[in-house]
Amino acid sequence: MDDLVFFSGQFLLATPGMADPRFARSVVAICSHDEDGALGINIGETVEGISFHDILRQFDIDPAEAPDREVFLGGPMETQRGFILHSLDINMSDTLQVGDRWGLSSSVDMLGAIAKGRGPKHWTIALGYSGWGEGQLEGELTQNGWSIAEGSPDWLYETRSGDKWLMAWQALGIDPAKLSTGFGSA
Repeated sequence: MDDLVFFSGQFLLATPGMADPRFARSVVAICSHDEDGALGINIGETVEGISFHDILRQFDIDPAEAPDREVFLGGPMETQRGFILHSLDINMSDTLQVGDRWGLSSSVDMLGAIAKGRGPKHWTIALGYSGWGEGQLEGELTQNGWSIAEGSPDWLYETRSGDKWLMAWQALGIDPAKLSTGFGSA
C-alpha cells in the first residue's frame, strides 16, 4: 500500500502549464490536506476595488490605525467569505493552526483585534478559498499544472514584490519562463 503524502503548510505554485485560467499565476497556501481533500488560500491575485479598510467598514469596525492592505482572491469558492492568514502569536477560538507555520481565521473578532492593534504581528486577508475533494489535488499534481513548494510563511505577508507568483518561483531559484508548459512520459 502506498504511503499517503499530505501538503498542509506548504504552497502550490501554478506552473506555466496550468490549464485552468482561474489559477494562472496562483500561489496557494495549503491550510488543510488529508484523505478527504484539501483547502487552500490563493495569495497570488488581488481583488480589484476592495481594500482591508473597506472590509472593516462593512462590519462597522473603525479602521483606526490599522494599515490598509490589498485583499487577495483566495479562490473561486465562497468569495463573499473572508479569511485571515496570520502569524501564530495570536490564536482565537476559530483559528486553524497550520502546523507551526501559520494560522487561518475567519472571525469578525480577529478583524477587530487587527483594527485595534491587538491582532497578530503578520497577517494577510483574502476573500474565498480554493478547495479540492478526495483525491482531486493528488490527481491535479500529476497533470503539470501545479508544483509543490515548502516555501516560507513570509510569502503570505510579503507586500513589496507586486507579483507573489514570480517572487515565489525566484525564491526557489527558478525562472518560470524556462519551465515547460507541457509534459510527457518516459
